[in-house]
Amino acid sequence: MLKMKQLLGFVVAAGMLFNISAYAQDAKVIKLATTTSTENSGLLGYLLPKFEADTGYQVQVIATGTGKALKLGSQGDVDLVMTHAPNAEAKFVNDGFGVEPRGIMENDFVVLGPKNDPAKIRDSKSAEEAFTKIAKSGVAFISRGDDSGTNKKELLIWKAADVKPDFAGYKAVGQGMGKTLLMANEMQGYTLSDRGTYIAYKGKLDMQIDFDGGKTLANPYQVILINSAKYPDLNHKGARAFSDWLISDKGQQLINDFKVQGQQLFKATYHK
Repeated sequence: MLKMKQLLGFVVAAGMLFNISAYAQDAKVIKLATTTSTENSGLLGYLLPKFEADTGYQVQVIATGTGKALKLGSQGDVDLVMTHAPNAEAKFVNDGFGVEPRGIMENDFVVLGPKNDPAKIRDSKSAEEAFTKIAKSGVAFISRGDDSGTNKKELLIWKAADVKPDFAGYKAVGQGMGKTLLMANEMQGYTLSDRGTYIAYKGKLDMQIDFDGGKTLANPYQVILINSAKYPDLNHKGARAFSDWLISDKGQQLINDFKVQGQQLFKATYHK
C-alpha cells in the first residue's frame, strides 16, 4: 500500500514538473502574425535571430495577408501582429482587439510591369492615372486578391480612380507577394508590390518599376499587441518584449541597416 502511494505521488509530481516545464517553454515562445512582405523581403530572417539572441525568446511566424493576420489577432490565436494597412489596423484597435499600435517602419508600393511599358504609365502624374491607363490598355493586371495590405491598397487606388477591377485583363490570384510577382512576370502583366519584396525578387524577374512615388503609395508598418483583457492567457510579456525591442535604438538601427543587393528596403520610423 505504501509503495502504491509512493508511486502515485511520483506520478503526480512528475506530471506537475512536466506542466511547469511546458509552461516555461510556452512562455518563451512568441506567436507573431505578419505580412508576407516582411518574410519574402528577408527582413524577419535578419531581425529575429538577433532578437532571440538578445532575449532568449523564440518567435513563431505566421506570414499571411494583413487581413488574415488581423483576424488571427482578433481570435486570440497569436500574441501580436505586424501589418501594413492603416485603416484595417485602426478598426482592429477600435474594436478592442489590439492595443499600443506602434509605427515601426515604412517602405513604399511600386507599380511593376513589362520593361516596354505597354500601357504607357511611366509619365502618369498619379497612381490613379497609372491604374486607369492599365485598365484601358488590355494588358493583364495581376492582383494578390488575398485581403493583404497590398491588396487593400490596390483596391483603394482602383476606387479613387473610379475604375471597377473587373476588366478583362484583371486577375486576382489569392497568393502572397512573392508568388504574385512570379505570376505577373510569367504573364508579362502589371502588379502592385511593396518595394522590399520587389528588390528581394528582382533577380528572378524580367520586369521593372513603371510607376512609383507620391503619398498614395506610402506603405507604413505597425506592430500591435493583443488586448490582454480579451485574451489573458496569451504571451503578453513576450509580445511586449518584441514590440519594445523593435522600437529600441538597436531595433530601429537594424531595420535601417537591412539591405538586399546593396539597397535599403525599409526606413525606421518610430519616434519617442
